Amino acid sequence: MVFSYLVALFVGLPLIELWVLLLVGSRIGWLPTIVLVVVTGVIGASLARAQGLQTVAAIQRDMAAGVMPAPRLMDGVMILLAGAMLITPGILTDIFGFLLLVPATRQMIRNYLRIKLEQKLREGSVSFTYREF
Repeated sequence: MVFSYLVALFVGLPLIELWVLLLVGSRIGWLPTIVLVVVTGVIGASLARAQGLQTVAAIQRDMAAGVMPAPRLMDGVMILLAGAMLITPGILTDIFGFLLLVPATRQMIRNYLRIKLEQKLREGSVSFTYREF
């Protein structure tokens, strides 16, 4: 099952991105398409960097105050994923990357994941193992 997701991710997504880039390129031209991809990559990477630094500072503040920074850690992972998507050439990955940089979108994803985890815990289909090294 995991293998099929990886195949879809590493084979299917680039093919879809290529198709979308060819469609956009045929509509607006190849040079504007390349400029669009480069500009969104540069802007997205700088936004992800800025938000990532803000999130790290917020995590440090939470930890200094003795507060568990779980939501901020999830934000950090999503911002890191957004940065990776934004530096990957493509239009769909740019859209998803920019969506992950929107705090309201991250909040919705956090809420969805929390609800799913709570359901799995109630069903007993999730277990935690602690190993001391």
